[in-house]
Amino acid sequence: MLLLILLMVGATVQIRDPIGQVRRFTRAIEFDFFDWTLDAFFIKLGQYSLGTAGYLPEAYRHDLVLNYFDTVREARQIENRLREVLADPSLEHPGIVAAPIIAERDDIWGILSELEPIVETVLQEQIATVLVDFGTHFLGTPFPPVAFHFTRPPMALIISPREVIRQDANISLEADLALESQIKLEEEVEETLNISALVVPVGGIGIYPTMIQESSSVTWLTETIAHEWIHNYLTLRPLGMNYFSSPELRTMNETAANLLGKEIGRMVLEQYYPAFVPPPPVEAPSTPPPPTEPPVFDFRAEMRETRVTVDDLLAKGEIEEAEDYMEARRQVFWENGYHIRRLNQAYFAFYGAYADVPGGAAGEDPVGAAVRELWARIDSPVEFLRKIAWMNEYQDLLDTLEALDSGS
Repeated sequence: MLLLILLMVGATVQIRDPIGQVRRFTRAIEFDFFDWTLDAFFIKLGQYSLGTAGYLPEAYRHDLVLNYFDTVREARQIENRLREVLADPSLEHPGIVAAPIIAERDDIWGILSELEPIVETVLQEQIATVLVDFGTHFLGTPFPPVAFHFTRPPMALIISPREVIRQDANISLEADLALESQIKLEEEVEETLNISALVVPVGGIGIYPTMIQESSSVTWLTETIAHEWIHNYLTLRPLGMNYFSSPELRTMNETAANLLGKEIGRMVLEQYYPAFVPPPPVEAPSTPPPPTEPPVFDFRAEMRETRVTVDDLLAKGEIEEAEDYMEARRQVFWENGYHIRRLNQAYFAFYGAYADVPGGAAGEDPVGAAVRELWARIDSPVEFLRKIAWMNEYQDLLDTLEALDSGS
């Protein structure tokens, strides 16, 4: 366990940052991975030594996890009520009105703090069982062992050049960094260094144990736990070790983790929470009916169009035109219900690496398409994982696809 922590914290925290001056602005607000990992490590040791969940009947474990999701949902509703009261300009004394809501919030978070250790253990065991069936195990257990801890993951400051979309830095910041502080940081970094910056939230981080955001969705949570475990698995192999070596390798890592996370998450739902298995996708008719109302806004298609246009403008050296275009498009997204705070080069540099579905922020990036092609052409998901895990560079992926074409 200690060896895994040293390997995975090192691989995660040593951010490849060619713009060293950025850290002048972030040192005081950077996330402390060492202390968090040490605390989580001892929490996991306590859970393993007690083994409380192992004594619970399967039906009780199932209901306990679902009760946790309901409690998280209720907690978030209370938090929303509290924000509305505190921001209501019509209230003369919002603090007085908010007092009972604050007490209610504290009570429910107390319940969650009691539920979370057992829920963590149950989900770890369930996902580990599925991973053994999946074929990723050593002496009957997944390696590395499945271990995660519910927490608020740190925010991430993403840095990209203005003239091209490329992630040059990903610096983890305090999880509770206020929005106004995020905006101020972005402005200072951009004005001083003439680069594109964006602070983004993350749902999980693949250190060890992995960080996972609390959620009220069993589908999202099982996929995310599996996604971050894939990063743990890859960290011990060339693809993960070279995560920060190039943008192409980062896209290969994230796209593979997304594809496998969804597959493993679906297997967990089928085995333990069948009522939550999403229905199969409905095939679109070959001849669509004539439209009778305005077409539905297609986020992925619109975002792909935006990325392709921005890439074209930047390739021509029209940086300011590209930035004006992104702001205009952001307003279009906002008007259609997608409340994107900032749309800039750093946005695409971060979200474009998650290319398990065509289109979206990846635009015409060929790396994600190549990973999806390999996924489609290898019948077994575990064989896909084993093959891609040992790739050292993007060319290895292209060579593998070429070999499949030639039948060798």
